Amino acid sequence: MSEDAAPAHAPAGRRRPTILDIANEAGVSKGLVSMVLSGSAGPSAATAERVLAIAERLGYRTNRTAALLARRRTRLLGVTIIPSNVYHGELIEDIQATADAAGYELVLGSIAGTRDERRTIEMLIDFRCEAVLLVGPTMTTQKLAPLIAGTATVCVGRTLDLPDVDVVRADDSKGMSDVADHLVALGHRRIAHVDGGSGVIADTRRRAYRAAMRRHRLEPLVLRGGLTEQLGAQALDALPESSDITAIMAFNDRTAVGVVDRLERRGVSVPGDMSVTGFDDSILARHSRIDLTTVNQAPAEQARRSVDAAIERLDGGRTERREIVLPASLIVRGSTGPPTPRP
Repeated sequence: MSEDAAPAHAPAGRRRPTILDIANEAGVSKGLVSMVLSGSAGPSAATAERVLAIAERLGYRTNRTAALLARRRTRLLGVTIIPSNVYHGELIEDIQATADAAGYELVLGSIAGTRDERRTIEMLIDFRCEAVLLVGPTMTTQKLAPLIAGTATVCVGRTLDLPDVDVVRADDSKGMSDVADHLVALGHRRIAHVDGGSGVIADTRRRAYRAAMRRHRLEPLVLRGGLTEQLGAQALDALPESSDITAIMAFNDRTAVGVVDRLERRGVSVPGDMSVTGFDDSILARHSRIDLTTVNQAPAEQARRSVDAAIERLDGGRTERREIVLPASLIVRGSTGPPTPRP
């Protein structure tokens, strides 16, 4: 086949061209082709140009995985994610962009009903991820420690007190405190908190809510919630319709959406009869139908700092632990307003 008739890319169904194919067509050794493709010094400029032209015409693609394994590197970053969590999805987009710019690839480990957090982390490590980014992990420190020992790890979104684990998170306590201050400034005095269950982040925000109530000399009321809309709605089952509560601080945006849905099904208007707040400033909160007062956790900055922390360990040799706490920003929207006077 002449050069003019050769396909620009390998036809569909044809086997993938190899270095040997290039060598045979160029009339050179396989080793010389390998040197050209890796950019090594030695081959003349004319030879290198001819080999690269043939590789392009044959549709050759470097076997990146094999090359990395030969150097005992994979350049893979493992990331845990809950697929149903819209905030996690937004965070992953920013993590992906930062990893791409640094020449790393992501392996996403989904935590779902058939795969718990432990199994997901084990899978990422088994796939030879050089570092693991744990997004809002719920496992205890004691259970995580032996699981991630020896693997560069960044905990994203919560504190994790392990000597070799970096932490990048927003200031949850300050965020909750700002929400409480906002509601009190509007005139609310009976403020409940629908919590996020038993996780570390939920505990942090629950304690911050209680501290804010004490600071304002108000009586706290914690309703057992969770991470989802359904659990947010169910939390209101413990709140009598005759309750004097006028504002609800939900654990996150999804929980808040469940709260709003249950309230409106009961004929309670938001914010006319009840103010509701979330946490995360996810795409849900920004939807015009929801228009949720919430807390922004600087996800793009969390993503960038998390990937940077992992790469500093992998490529820069850093060994000391680092914890980065980013400011959380109150975002006031239409789901909060002054309490309506009641008879």
